[in-house]
Amino acid sequence: MAGAVRQPIDQEKLERYLEKHAPELKTPLELKQFGFGQSNPTYQVTDATKQRYVLRKKPPGKLLSKTAHQVDREFRIIHALENTDVPVPRAICLSEDDSIIGTSFYVMEFLDGRMFENPCFPGVSEAERKAMWRGAVTILGKLHRIRPKDVDLESFGRSSGFYNRQLKTFTRLAESQAAAKDQDSGEEVGQLPHFNDFLDFFQGSQPQDRSTLVHGDYKIDNLVFHKTEPRVIGILDWEMATVGHPYTDLCNLVSPWTISQATPSWPRIHADTAFLPPLHSKSTASQYPGLPTKGEAVAYYEEAVGFKIPARELTWATSFALFRDSIIFQGIAARYATRQASSEKAVAYGREREPFAEMAFEMVKKVKEAESGRSKL
Repeated sequence: MAGAVRQPIDQEKLERYLEKHAPELKTPLELKQFGFGQSNPTYQVTDATKQRYVLRKKPPGKLLSKTAHQVDREFRIIHALENTDVPVPRAICLSEDDSIIGTSFYVMEFLDGRMFENPCFPGVSEAERKAMWRGAVTILGKLHRIRPKDVDLESFGRSSGFYNRQLKTFTRLAESQAAAKDQDSGEEVGQLPHFNDFLDFFQGSQPQDRSTLVHGDYKIDNLVFHKTEPRVIGILDWEMATVGHPYTDLCNLVSPWTISQATPSWPRIHADTAFLPPLHSKSTASQYPGLPTKGEAVAYYEEAVGFKIPARELTWATSFALFRDSIIFQGIAARYATRQASSEKAVAYGREREPFAEMAFEMVKKVKEAESGRSKL
């Protein structure tokens, strides 16, 4: 929900800009700020006719990452997808002039629908829950069927070698984060368990190299559903979008099952008993009739994209996704060590690095065991 503006912007300059570049927005404007979109501050803009829009901007101040907060890329991809069967908000205007409101920003259509933080979809019927999950997966398949060159996004990212690039980036991150020392104790954060084994494994046999548009953070809480119908009307938060391997989006979407079922010690952050197999003694899946299994969700995706995913490839991609998550958690631990993050939540998230690495390594062992079994045949 939108509330009080926490990060003020120059409304007078914004109104003058929009009067010239987006005349459909009638001034004066009313501004509120959403609770989500903390990476890129996000505002609800209501014009003089009570029509609502959304403004997304880079955060103020010096940015720590050159690759994050790229609102221009968000604008570019939603604008490119407007005439496809992938539902996105209508892109209205983009400003890269920092003199307007301090940073680059863009304005898009406001989607009046429902958003769900819980991927179990509490409060809906069995038929709706099944349709909403199937719709979410099918829309992802539609995105992955689009050829970048057909929507003028050929230069949006490299056309091959996605996992090798990811491995290089996250290896560099892990090495620098491991060396971070606690401000008080001087103790290093330390490297992830099995780190060198991970590098050897991921540098070896990889899934078939595929190249599609990828969202980068495709999950249920980044989707907007129709107010009364069980269908997706828009995908939000495209700041990590690129050209890459489609498995990265699929693994992210089905992660509730992965994390809940692969957890070495219960419970872990993000694990949910609803995503345990229905016959598991702790499963609460029966409370959410219509919730598919992980296998059913993957089957929906295969139907949507038109190809089968070899079990080994999906396990490999899942292990990489968990490895990547463990490095993200290691980064939180490093920021806490240097007191760039000080909350108890940061401490708890930082501690997840080793369990996620162990989950990833279990997946690595599954791939190796399967390969060993084939080699003996």
